[in-house]
Amino acid sequence: MTQSLASPYRRAALKGIMLQGIVTVVAAVTVFVGWGVQAGASAFAGGLVSVLPNFVFALYAFRYMGASKAEQVFDSIKRGNGLKFLLSVCLFTLVFKYFSVMAVPFFCCYILVLFTQWFAPIFFNH
Repeated sequence: MTQSLASPYRRAALKGIMLQGIVTVVAAVTVFVGWGVQAGASAFAGGLVSVLPNFVFALYAFRYMGASKAEQVFDSIKRGNGLKFLLSVCLFTLVFKYFSVMAVPFFCCYILVLFTQWFAPIFFNH
């Protein structure tokens, strides 16, 4: 029963993350065409640093649904939020330590993808 309750919300969250992935690719290609390979790769990395933690959070946040599972819902959201934060910190650290990225395209694409998650409900019914 809880799986059937959670599935439309899980699909809506995954649609939003798919939209973020599309925005990441479009922004990276646009920056690649305008400023070159390193800038395009930096923009793509910035988008991935935003999309991957959101995907992990969505997997955890919509595992359970319903009043009978309230404690599991709370624990799952709490765990997902913690993992999202930890994964964000780890990805920022890995990108800046092991890759030479251009800061402006990286952070511009990161912020663009964050704004996409805020405006995604405009494009979807759910």
